[in-house]
Order: sequence, then C-alpha cells, then structure tokens
Amino acid sequence: MSLPDRAAPGVQEQAEGVADGACQLADAAGPDAWNLPATEDAVEAIDVLVQALAAIDPEAARILAGVPAATGELLRHFRGLPAVGGPVSIPAPRVVRKPRRGLGPGYQGIRVPRSS
Repeated sequence: MSLPDRAAPGVQEQAEGVADGACQLADAAGPDAWNLPATEDAVEAIDVLVQALAAIDPEAARILAGVPAATGELLRHFRGLPAVGGPVSIPAPRVVRKPRRGLGPGYQGIRVPRSS
C-alpha cells in the first residue's frame, strides 16, 4: 500500500508530538524509574497507537495483530499475575527511523523550516 504524500490536518503534527514524547520518556526512564501506573499509561498509549495504525488497512491490522496480546502479557507480568499463553514473540520491526530528537530531557532541538 502506498500512503499519500500529505496526512490529514493535524495528523503529522500529532504523530511528531507522540514521537517527541516517546523520546523524552525513553530519556527520562531507566529500568528503575517505572512504577505500575506509569507502565499502564505507556502500555495504553501503545495499544491506542496500534489501533490507529491498524485502521489504515487490513494488512496493517494483520501485521499489528499480535501487539495487544503482548502488551496484555506485559501488564500481567508487572502486576505479578501468571501468563495467559505461552511466550510472546515480537519480531523487531524493520523501520528506518529519523534520528532521535533532542540531546536529553527538556532539550527541544532546533527547528529548521522545510523548503517547498
């Protein structure tokens, strides 16, 4: 499937905000920084994003179909509950990503206007 060159109004800006927030969270949170409510919030964000991306087309939904089970198992693990199924295998996505934004917590980076 080929995506259009332009996103719907506000979608690209919102996606950039989510990516920035995820980078800031990754910078701030090491292994000992999490508690259960923070973990639940992060997992909920993953599940909402998966739902939004799965709505793009049936193939996207098929590719992402295993993520809700994985996030559910992750929450069961952190809540100290037994696993429901066997081990969950999540293949590493092969995605070319833009470099991380910022140099650390609070740094917003330098915005360069796009040339048309």
